[in-house]
Amino acid sequence: MVKFSKELEAQLIPEWKDAFVNYWQLKKQVKKIMISRKPKHHAHDGNSSLHDFGRSIFDSIRSFTHKLHKPEVSQVKSIIKEGEDEGEQEEEEQEEITYETENELVQLFSEEDEVRLFFEMLDEELKKVNDFYKTKESEFLERGDILNKQLQILLDLKQVLSDRRRKTLGSRSGSGFFSRTHSSSGRNSDFSETPSEYCDSPTGTETISQTEEVIAALEKNGINFVNSASTRAKTKKGGKPKVAMRIDIPATTPTRTIAAVTSMLWEDLVNNPKKDGPREYVNKKKIQCAEKMIRSAFVELYRGLGLLKTYSSLNMVAFVKILKKFDKVAKQQASANYLKQVKRSHFISSDKVVRLMDEVESLFTQHFANSDRKKAMKFLRPQQNKESHMVTFFVGLFTGCFVTLFSVYAILAHLSGMFSPRTEAGYIETVYPVFSMFALLSLHLFMYGCNLFLWKSTRINYNFIFEFQPKTALKYRDAFLIGTCLMTSVVGALVVHLILLSSGFSPSQVDAIPGILLLIFLALLICPLNIFYRPTRFYFLKVIRNIICSPFYKVLMVDFFMADQLTSQIPLMRHLESSACYFLAGSFKTHGLPTCKSGRMYRELAYVISFAPYYWRAMQCARRWFDESDINHLANLGKYVSAMVAAGARLTYARQPESQLWLAIVLVTSVIATVYQLYWDFVKDWGFFNLKSKNLLLRDELILKNKSIYYASIALNLVLRVAWVETVMHFNVRLFESRLLEFFLASLEVIRRGHWNFYRLENEHLNNVGKFRAVKAVPLPFRETDSDS
Repeated sequence: MVKFSKELEAQLIPEWKDAFVNYWQLKKQVKKIMISRKPKHHAHDGNSSLHDFGRSIFDSIRSFTHKLHKPEVSQVKSIIKEGEDEGEQEEEEQEEITYETENELVQLFSEEDEVRLFFEMLDEELKKVNDFYKTKESEFLERGDILNKQLQILLDLKQVLSDRRRKTLGSRSGSGFFSRTHSSSGRNSDFSETPSEYCDSPTGTETISQTEEVIAALEKNGINFVNSASTRAKTKKGGKPKVAMRIDIPATTPTRTIAAVTSMLWEDLVNNPKKDGPREYVNKKKIQCAEKMIRSAFVELYRGLGLLKTYSSLNMVAFVKILKKFDKVAKQQASANYLKQVKRSHFISSDKVVRLMDEVESLFTQHFANSDRKKAMKFLRPQQNKESHMVTFFVGLFTGCFVTLFSVYAILAHLSGMFSPRTEAGYIETVYPVFSMFALLSLHLFMYGCNLFLWKSTRINYNFIFEFQPKTALKYRDAFLIGTCLMTSVVGALVVHLILLSSGFSPSQVDAIPGILLLIFLALLICPLNIFYRPTRFYFLKVIRNIICSPFYKVLMVDFFMADQLTSQIPLMRHLESSACYFLAGSFKTHGLPTCKSGRMYRELAYVISFAPYYWRAMQCARRWFDESDINHLANLGKYVSAMVAAGARLTYARQPESQLWLAIVLVTSVIATVYQLYWDFVKDWGFFNLKSKNLLLRDELILKNKSIYYASIALNLVLRVAWVETVMHFNVRLFESRLLEFFLASLEVIRRGHWNFYRLENEHLNNVGKFRAVKAVPLPFRETDSDS
């Protein structure tokens, strides 16, 4: 049977951990009561007086520190019956008692002192739980009221839109109602009418009156359309409306970003009050986007309410369990009386959360799921896919196949002399880029799988941080499966390629095998069929699109996190360039290898590829600064600019190895970029080197218990960051050893990035914990602004 302490640790909400009842501290206090019940034997009166003196001294110290560190609390009256008949003796639990440094002094306390202290701690924990629950409950209730108002505005606007459409179809003339302002992409939902609705459409006069009634109803609630008919009427009479309604759609796509930049000028042109006739600032696609935003907000509200409900039930069980332990140790029946007080507490007696959950379910089912409750529950309560043992089986199977095939490949390559000076040039230039590309990708997947495993083990909520869907999120076994399957396929193709070469086939016939393998994997990546993790593949392509189109897309955590991964995969992108040049240019037929090495376009493209990941990341920093106005993003942009300069200098020096000037430039730029990167890694990304921290050169909160791991990680990141020194050292080695060294250094950078990932997300998770942020804040579309703005 699992102990409740472990069960509580596994089920509690990580971001709210500090707000839960401190079950472990209360459990220690119960153990102190157990220790105080043990008989104490004193040799003589001198020891007894020492006992009294020590007890009074230590009691004074503890009461002083208790008042110093503990806030004043409202004690919950606990009634402990005295002189109760002790029931049958139960066997005490066989648990290990952790003796702290003060345990010897605990012997100086009487049992009554420890019991009193236990209930003081219990009262404080009960107050903490109640206060937190009230705070979160009020936040969610307020959010629920706001969402109800937003939903009502949405329904009224959809009615306006529907009435205007009926008028347009009835009069068969384009009224120009849909302004082209802020046109953006959105999901079509609940906007299609049946033919019968068009047949029974009201006349133009009736439609206008209905529309004006809806607008008037909105204005009664303090909301006016920008430049609506009534608004202009008030303005002509000299009155000014206090507020005006805006449909505020976040600029998350390129079209919305461009529209946001030109919105002020465009609104002045469209909403010109000199024009006749009402031109309400309502847009169909905007309403579609607004509906999607409100739907997401309802989903997050429901999730938050579910977490608060879990918080209430877990804390109640914790109080029950700790009081039962106290009854066993103290041989008293205090739990029943104290539990009455707990059950009367707000976090148990309040039913506002349950009623709000029922209301959200009803509204969501009615307005966002076409009254289909089963469909609504798929949004509100997404189920995670169960982990299959078949995934583990195939991971082991493909790992064994990879090791076997790689051993066969190494033996065949040695026997056939493929890496001899006579044949290594053509073979390495043909096969090495493809093999290295897939090997680096597989290594990155392996490191990501290790990250997922460690994040799950340490209860870092990576799904919430990255905003992954729980049902389709990749698990660590899946990452291992993709990596091992990839490498097994690649090494198998290399073995076939080598066997065909050894069998007498011409290189022009078999050298297409790596290219065909590359095309197969690219086709699988974009395959629309629901096979081989389609949601993950499409989400990956979406993130890559957002990165390439920076800064036009709004930058999310997953976007800049993936862009950071790309900065560590520049060698992979260079190998992709070599493979594309070699296979797509048709040089595999003539083996004109210099075509892809000495061409001007190829050489210039090498600079573009080396700069691209840093450029994308810099543009993301610029976009985040534009959205958030945080100067730290501009400082982060400078880090990637310095990395671009250093990468360009190293690439130029590699082509002019005899130039001492370029050597000096490489040293200066690389040192500056490395120091910049190390500072950002340790201070900004990991949160280390806090001089005021209770943990030397670290941060106050640490997830890993062993602090030495953090110091070792700092040293490892420092060493791997200076691996660029190899680029200025010229080793007299053959082509094969040179390529092997390049692959080794590229692998070290991938390992460094995987190592960096854990601490980066740990710091992000602890920031969420510090702010009790367990639910995503979804922006709402309708806001009120001054009419003059």
